[in-house]
Amino acid sequence: MREIHVDKVKEAVKKLCMEANYFLPEDVLKAFEEGKKKEISPVGKNVFDILKENAKIAASVEIPYCQDTGFAVIFMEIGQEIKFVGGDLEEAINKGVAEGYTEGYLRKSIVSDPLFDRKNTGNNTPAVIHYKIVPGDKLKIAMAAKGGGSENMSRLAMLKPADGIEGIKKFVIETVSKAGPNPCPPITVGVGIGGTFEKVAFLAKKALLRPIGHRNPDPRYAKLEEELLEEINKLGIGPSGFGGKVTALDVKIEWYPCHIASLPVAVNIQCHASRHKEIEL
Repeated sequence: MREIHVDKVKEAVKKLCMEANYFLPEDVLKAFEEGKKKEISPVGKNVFDILKENAKIAASVEIPYCQDTGFAVIFMEIGQEIKFVGGDLEEAINKGVAEGYTEGYLRKSIVSDPLFDRKNTGNNTPAVIHYKIVPGDKLKIAMAAKGGGSENMSRLAMLKPADGIEGIKKFVIETVSKAGPNPCPPITVGVGIGGTFEKVAFLAKKALLRPIGHRNPDPRYAKLEEELLEEINKLGIGPSGFGGKVTALDVKIEWYPCHIASLPVAVNIQCHASRHKEIEL
């Protein structure tokens, strides 16, 4: 049994919150370069130049890439041979978020009550935390800063099994089309298929953690990812919604077995700043 003090988790989460907001992942920066090459619109090409310059400035002086520093979404993969000591794990995670957002001068965007008492919590907590128990004695923590503009454009549908592939394609493409420029394209589209009502939404969000260009290991779903990306980029929304060929940088699908009577599908849209970072302890 390996022991991990919760203070170590707190410090890791704190660092992830700041670095995810300061430094865009390498796969995203590379996608900007590739996107500019593919884009046919002069305005669209200029948008890519602005995005790259913005990323360069944010990283060089360690300031947030975007003013919306997002909801802190934490993915924990916990080895079953780990024992946490020194306090409450979830409390430590939220302390890490609070310190990261406060000391990192990141905007606090979370209200304490969604409906009746929408007062800002003042430190961007509580986080949304997903736990998964895995074999071994390693702890993997991934942090995604999920902005409100892109999150608001996400949708879920409980399709009929008979709707099949074409039904899923139609739903995904309609979702992106209706979103238009609101999620700050060029976007990354996370798609969840299968499971249950709540599971499919999780799958769509988890899909966004996969590096851009990394296909689903199942060739059938990999093919569907490529087909959806092609169709989405025919919509003509373009970078920042100014029109063009590159509306999406990638489409990523995660799937799970489902009930014989169901075909759940969820779309979680991420803005061009696909901010996420991970660490293994």
